[in-house]
Amino acid sequence: MNRHFSAKNLTSLCLASVVALGASLARADATLDKIEQRHAISVGVILSGPPFGTIDPKTGEHLGYNVELAKGVAKALGVEANTVSVLAPNRVQFLQQGKVDILIANMQFTEERGEILDYVPTPYEEVGGAALIRKGSGITQWADLKGKPVCVSQGSNFIKPLQETYGAQIKAFRSQSESLLSLRGNGCVAAVHVSPTMHALLSDAEWAGYEIPLPGDLIPSNSVIWLRKGEHDTQAKLDAIVRDWHRSGWLIELGERTGMAPSAALRDLHEQYRNAAPLAVQR
Repeated sequence: MNRHFSAKNLTSLCLASVVALGASLARADATLDKIEQRHAISVGVILSGPPFGTIDPKTGEHLGYNVELAKGVAKALGVEANTVSVLAPNRVQFLQQGKVDILIANMQFTEERGEILDYVPTPYEEVGGAALIRKGSGITQWADLKGKPVCVSQGSNFIKPLQETYGAQIKAFRSQSESLLSLRGNGCVAAVHVSPTMHALLSDAEWAGYEIPLPGDLIPSNSVIWLRKGEHDTQAKLDAIVRDWHRSGWLIELGERTGMAPSAALRDLHEQYRNAAPLAVQR
């Protein structure tokens, strides 16, 4: 009798689990419907400094390359763009918890990230890391970082190659600004972050005593838009949008306008898609 009762309960629990899983997947793939219903898309963006993103001190408005990409997605979908400032340590949580619909947040593709999130297959750029170093340090190649403290952001994809390939001692901070503050205070010999931001800093007189002496960018990787797992409809829709950006050359124009120097990979993607059919305009 007890055995029969236990088996019956087990069957009920299994059925409930299947139903719950199905409901979860249905909700995940309903993101496009939610965006259309609220007539807005919520986009997590990194506002770590030019060219990627800044906050206007007078108006509080979000500005920069990431923000313009978010607006571009919204325009193609025919909705408004709501940008949400995220940091490297919390951006994945913001997406998984539904606080944002997608991420355009200086988050290059890695296999590890692809295991926990989905992403738009067509990249919108290619970005690597650059090391900002005090002048006169004697550091002239990446291998010179062996055994030395290097500042990065928590969750950075530059941590693995810095540790495993070059033997650097990693000091990970919650934000890029904290990392750079440590560099200025001699807490590390170099700060490694996305190359466009590091080069932009050199135009500021505040950083006149620093340079980017190491040759080439660290692990140039695809910049992609990230989504929650299972959102295949949203993924397909956004992939068509990104491919149309490449077709029209809009990404090259945007990069030149915002100080995000277009990479060779971006120009190659424009050549690849330039003869594709235009994306239908959303109504």
